[in-house]
Amino acid sequence: MSRKDLLPDAGPVFDLRQALYRAGRDYKGGLTSLAHDMVLPYEDLQKKLKLDEERRWPTPDELEDIIRLTKDPRLLDALMRPAGAVWYRPEAVNATASALKAVGDLLQREGEFVASLHKGADDNRWEPTEVADLEYHGANVIRAVLGIMAGARQAMEQDLEDRANG
Repeated sequence: MSRKDLLPDAGPVFDLRQALYRAGRDYKGGLTSLAHDMVLPYEDLQKKLKLDEERRWPTPDELEDIIRLTKDPRLLDALMRPAGAVWYRPEAVNATASALKAVGDLLQREGEFVASLHKGADDNRWEPTEVADLEYHGANVIRAVLGIMAGARQAMEQDLEDRANG
């Protein structure tokens, strides 16, 4: 089993092949553990997730298992990006003042990042890396805001239930 990382310093945005490789490699216990949890021979999974192996890909059922077991956000990003969609895992965040402030801080940091991309906007020529970075940071903002919204709804529903039960 190779311990050498074949994808060092790839940045925050992966294509599907890279995301599958990284999801398997970063799974708790690595590929060996993932293969065991998928009830699949280690060698088969290793070949299917290898970066330069074009002849073998995970089957749809295996891909579903990889997604379900790893829950890797980079893999979800790589799957959704071609469709122009953003994934969202409903994780309610308490809509407290500190949580709202944290989202505000996130929005400010991400806004500063977007403002730093003025070169692409100045000449209206966007480089693929600029667009990928913009999409990555934009999706993070959307997920943070949706988490606060889910938390507020959950708190409201709990409050209404508590009032009804009295």
